[in-house]
Amino acid sequence: MDRNTGMIASAMSFEQSENAGVGAERAPFVVPAAPAPPATAGAAGPRVRLATVADAAGVLAVYAPYIEDTVITFETTVPSLPAFTVRMEDIIGDYPYLVVEEAGVILGYAYAHRIGERAAFAWNAEVSIYFAPACTGRGWGSVLLRALLDLLALQGVRTAYSLITVPNEASLRLHEKRGFTVMGTQTCAGFKHGAWHDVAWLHKPLGSFEGTPAPVTPFAQLETVAVAEILAQAQAALG
Repeated sequence: MDRNTGMIASAMSFEQSENAGVGAERAPFVVPAAPAPPATAGAAGPRVRLATVADAAGVLAVYAPYIEDTVITFETTVPSLPAFTVRMEDIIGDYPYLVVEEAGVILGYAYAHRIGERAAFAWNAEVSIYFAPACTGRGWGSVLLRALLDLLALQGVRTAYSLITVPNEASLRLHEKRGFTVMGTQTCAGFKHGAWHDVAWLHKPLGSFEGTPAPVTPFAQLETVAVAEILAQAQAALG
């Protein structure tokens, strides 16, 4: 079994819907190519930007092999493009969703979403990062994670969490580099590819815990200048 532990990716999202057809035999999944955006004068090399729902096909193309070939995500069935588009739409506007693209092709992405349904959990968010296998090991995951954390802090999120199927030394090193610490390990957290797998829970404080916190600002309501500055810093670090 190929666990692909060298790939940079956070483990999973427990808020995803139940996977249908586990263990069912099916044809290989093929994602339709995302349409290339109009060329930008002077643009060259990879760039980081905010995702839109129009990126769903490209993002899903990066994610699908992790579903089919690894235990990095506990999702077991590749969602349809319409379902995945709705999933992105439910996140964009409330939390940051970033992509790295080159020549109109999505190479990797990172996003955050709420963790915990009850009202008192509102100041927490879970982060996830995925890159195409050919694009790992370049330091881009660290760039996206830093930008993601800066944007979450700007929203007023107080703690970022990451759930990582272990062993996955590359992902653990990536998160520890950005200040995450391991809280503990959830043993036998999920069954996939014929075995039980453990999940490490990591967290990173993003703000003060004194006093009554202001409500978290939806991502779409952040000042565009502040968001643009964080993205510009990420672009400069991307090279």
